[in-house]
Order: sequence, then C-alpha cells, then structure tokens
Amino acid sequence: MVLTVLSALAEPTRLAAMRILDDGGEHCVCDLMRRLDATQSRMSRHMQILKQAGLVSDRRDAQWVRYRLRPDLPPHVRALVTAALVDEVGV
Repeated sequence: MVLTVLSALAEPTRLAAMRILDDGGEHCVCDLMRRLDATQSRMSRHMQILKQAGLVSDRRDAQWVRYRLRPDLPPHVRALVTAALVDEVGV
C-alpha cells in the first residue's frame, strides 16, 4: 500500500489536488478542474488514481463528483501524505 500511495502522490497534478483537499473540506471536481487548470477527463482520471490508492473518498452530487481526504487514513499513511504536502519553498 505504501508504494501505491507514494506513486499516487508523485504526480504534480495529484499532489496539487491533495493540497487543495487537505483543507478538510469537500471539493467538487469542477472546482479542482478550475483551480488546477485541468480538463474534466484529466481531473477525473487523477482523482480515480487517488481513490484507488485509498487517499480520497467521493460522493456523487447530481452531475458532479465531490472529493475529500479520507478521514480514516491509517496513521502511517497520513504521515506520508503530510510529508508529501510540505511546501518545498525554503527547504
């Protein structure tokens, strides 16, 4: 599972999406598309990979899907996510 998580977080668009979701809220794929300048198909593909890695959960809302970080991430996975989300500026 650790390798799957690291692989999912290694892609810049997915990492950026995780930074957005790290605010604890639920975000519509349309919001992620706008903020990350991505097409719907590209964003959906990235979010599916994050979901398969067990990092996010989703909820259908009419025509859109809303994503959020899974609140029940195991501590070691949460530690990986936290480390990956550290801003690299000033490092």
